[in-house]
Amino acid sequence: MSVQRARTLLKAMSFAEVRLWARLRKLRSDGFHIRRQAPFRGYILDFVCFDRRLVIEVDGPHHDEPEQQEHDAFRDRVLRREGFKTLRFPGRAVHEEIDAVMDVICHALSAASPTRPLRGHPPHEGEGGDVSRPLLRRTLPSGEGGS
Repeated sequence: MSVQRARTLLKAMSFAEVRLWARLRKLRSDGFHIRRQAPFRGYILDFVCFDRRLVIEVDGPHHDEPEQQEHDAFRDRVLRREGFKTLRFPGRAVHEEIDAVMDVICHALSAASPTRPLRGHPPHEGEGGDVSRPLLRRTLPSGEGGS
């Protein structure tokens, strides 16, 4: 997908994406550079921290459809081969449990080591990671999460 498509999606972000972005952008003061609606390998990533190789996706109801789940699984495999860990959150979790969502994201960012860009890639792109579908709870076990 093109940069123009990413710009179009920036203007059409869902309420859940806007809400999460308001929290994610504050992480810059902690040294995490997170981009929104970033093009990568033909995909538009909802949010990505290239330095930590972490992709964050907000899934709407259409992600429950079998065809979309197949597409998401393929996309996650592509990203994993490129070295990224993917966190997927249902939009309703962002609405109802934003603090728990942020705890999971902050834990993943803190656990990941900063990486150097691969030669030939735009700045902040790298390899490493897996796909996670975190289970959200009102409170996380002690020692997990935190921001």
